[in-house]
Amino acid sequence: MPRSIKDLDLKGKRAFIRVDFNVPIKDGAIGDDTRIRASLPSIHYALEQGATVVLASHLGRPKGKRNPEYSLKPVAARLAELLGRPVDFAEDCIREQAVRAVEQAAKGSRIVLLENLRFHPEEEANDSAFAKQLAGLADVYVNDAFGSAHRAHASTEGIVHHVKEAAAGLLMAAELEHLGRVLENPERPFVAILGGAKVSDKLEVIENLIPRVDALLIGGAMSYTFFKARGLPVGKSLVEEDLIGAARDIEQRAKERNLRLELPVDHVVAPKIDAGAAFETLPVADAAIGDRMGLDIGPGTVALYKSIIGSAKTITWNGPMGVFEIEPFSHGTIDIAKAVAGVKGTTIIGGGDSIAAVAKAGVTDRITHISTGGGASLEFLGGRKLPGVVALG
Repeated sequence: MPRSIKDLDLKGKRAFIRVDFNVPIKDGAIGDDTRIRASLPSIHYALEQGATVVLASHLGRPKGKRNPEYSLKPVAARLAELLGRPVDFAEDCIREQAVRAVEQAAKGSRIVLLENLRFHPEEEANDSAFAKQLAGLADVYVNDAFGSAHRAHASTEGIVHHVKEAAAGLLMAAELEHLGRVLENPERPFVAILGGAKVSDKLEVIENLIPRVDALLIGGAMSYTFFKARGLPVGKSLVEEDLIGAARDIEQRAKERNLRLELPVDHVVAPKIDAGAAFETLPVADAAIGDRMGLDIGPGTVALYKSIIGSAKTITWNGPMGVFEIEPFSHGTIDIAKAVAGVKGTTIIGGGDSIAAVAKAGVTDRITHISTGGGASLEFLGGRKLPGVVALG
């Protein structure tokens, strides 16, 4: 574990905190402020310790060019509301505009949000000169952006080489603690639930979890690559043909380890992804799927998965069981969310869709830890070193 923000002397210092304020914004209105709220504890702590807080984040994919659509200005306004105090906004993240804004904040509000880092192509290129300019705004550096920790960018990796002290923020530390414990010392039985569209997105995670978990439950469209590997009918369901061999290998490895790897036993099928489409529940081996596609797990699968989840002491879940945004195909995901929430143990949810699912099920407050980093949490669970974490030492 890297050192924490609590290990730093912040009094009178400029604390450059890399946050993940990559929130949905439409017509200047923020659709979901979860990521802003997630870093409030670190911001509060730095302010209480007497620091001038310099916040930096990316937003969207402006492709290295200034684009008003991706400005962080609305985020500064929302942050001010959440903190109950003024937040200065710098029209750039480097050069005179940034320097002047930080100096002004030090004399007044003591908090400034810099403009979108990705307005400069040097950010994603991890340009050393750009990283040095960012570091010039700081006395100490804190990374609280777990969602960006898997990217070796100037603000997550490069800047660390130009500051005297660096540490993890409270959110980053919590992510590393929970995810690290799941991988290294989980209370058993340890059950992993993986869903979503593609096996390719989860392949590394599956391979890394096979030697660690006691049961692996698979749902969502990724199931159909496994079904095809088993010779089962898949209709028009999404199949990654180039990973059929990998699916067979995964099942073989699970068998050799005597690991309980479960696939759906029934599914809800329809001719298209549409709320008005006629749907039917079939066993997965039933050829009556015809040219329809599987869009949710069926009640038999829900019952099977709930029986396994119910005895678990540790759960990690990433990816929905179906097209849960559309009502007829939401039941499997919602039922699994409720089952996970009922576990008497540690439950960790990662990925935007899974987070949205537990919110839709109304059980967010019953989950032990909700990871803010979809891609980062997948890479971490897949056994990869995250550049933004490694840089902190």
